[in-house]
Amino acid sequence: MSLPRYTRPADGQVRLLTKVARMYHERGIRQADIASALNISQAKVSRLLKRAESVGIVRTIVTVAPGVHAELEERLEERYGLSEAVVVDVAPDADERELLAALGAGAAAYLEATLAGTDRIGVSSWSQTILAMVDRMRPFTVRGATEVVQLLGGVGAPEAQSHSNRILGELARTLGAEPVYVQAPGVVANAEVRDSLLSDPSMQEVTRHWNELTMAIMGIGSIEPSDVLATSGNAFAAEERKGLLEEGAVGDICHRIFRADGSRVLGALDDRIIAITVDDLRRIPRRVGIAGGDHKLEAIHGALAGEWVTTLVTDLRTAEALAER
Repeated sequence: MSLPRYTRPADGQVRLLTKVARMYHERGIRQADIASALNISQAKVSRLLKRAESVGIVRTIVTVAPGVHAELEERLEERYGLSEAVVVDVAPDADERELLAALGAGAAAYLEATLAGTDRIGVSSWSQTILAMVDRMRPFTVRGATEVVQLLGGVGAPEAQSHSNRILGELARTLGAEPVYVQAPGVVANAEVRDSLLSDPSMQEVTRHWNELTMAIMGIGSIEPSDVLATSGNAFAAEERKGLLEEGAVGDICHRIFRADGSRVLGALDDRIIAITVDDLRRIPRRVGIAGGDHKLEAIHGALAGEWVTTLVTDLRTAEALAER
């Protein structure tokens, strides 16, 4: 079997070195403000600036490393008010498997460069892109986070259950963190079933963990479910999806549906979801959305318009399309 074709993303540290150097030397941002924007310490900003000089990234100008799209990332950050944008190279003719591989590798490099060990991380349960990221992460030599918590019910059909378990279990092992599973489906029959499950002591404990999260790592879904989600039993029925489209829905994050302008689509379907509430999600300081491809463009734009994410990891073609909107 041939390996997926994609351009390997720049090493996460090289990308971070370049970003910090541009922010400080070209944009005149203070080290304290850089630290706050990138969720790292001011001492680390100082060390990165010194290293950028020692390796030749900073001379009299900032030299952008191959595979780093610093100017495009900055355009996205300014256009959509993002804390950070990460753009990865993908071949123009890449298929879906190759796109997932590239996005997963880019997201893995980003996390490896920015996690400090104290984060409490929430993660999507059924995202193929998140699984691609987990599969490409290298085990941390020191703890990368304290815990990893499912953001959406992770119980599904047996043939798909391993997907949800792999995302949480393997990410927790890679980071040296404690896993917290949501022992319930993501979608249930009605609001009464949802309320009953949420009142269970085990789900009350999960809710406590949701309230303490400092970071979320999430796929951005389109209304049409992925193959994995469709087989998991946690997707909306075709007739229900048709109704969502008639209401202007373009995408979802953790099954919370939104329109092109980022506004929520509420109603009976939303009342059947077992997932972190939108208010709790928005309280998380760093919310990383990972998605790309033409079929996700409207969903990604809606997520950015509604400020559902603070950091975006996407492919070059999608980033260019978003920057031109």
